[in-house]
Amino acid sequence: MHPAQKSLEKLELEVKYEATRSTGPGGQHRNRVATAIRVTHLPTGVSAMGTERRSQLENKKMALYRLRHKLALTHRTTVNDDDLCSPAAYTPSEAWTRRLKGQKIKVSVTHDAFPALLAEVLDRLYVDSDDIGETASAFGVSNSQLIKFLASDRHALHQLNERRKKNGQKPFRS
Repeated sequence: MHPAQKSLEKLELEVKYEATRSTGPGGQHRNRVATAIRVTHLPTGVSAMGTERRSQLENKKMALYRLRHKLALTHRTTVNDDDLCSPAAYTPSEAWTRRLKGQKIKVSVTHDAFPALLAEVLDRLYVDSDDIGETASAFGVSNSQLIKFLASDRHALHQLNERRKKNGQKPFRS
């Protein structure tokens, strides 16, 4: 299972938190109290920060979300034989199918489930050698819907377009 797909309880068993002081707007409380949070995923070394709130708890939530998002973008899970099935034999996660309305995926980039869904799509794209048609078929959406989903996160689309350029393919527009 991809780390971004783990429940918060399971993910928290694999992370280390650090509280630090942050600078910037927010007054004396922000500058004198350690409200900024850095969270590091120990198995991968990926880390993220939450600094924009005056509350350590709110910054912790933001840091965890950013960590899951960063893991979705940068970490690919190990491919096993089950992953190498054809797109027709692939079964998307329950989280994906719950948000599928016909051939459209409905999820906001700010929703807690977004990093997990993004990780699932990026892992499958990796298995399908970035073939949008095969990956879209595996997830039960049209090519344009899959591209629209990826374009909702500029970093994901940028990474895919960079790989497409290396392979002599045209990049997708956002």
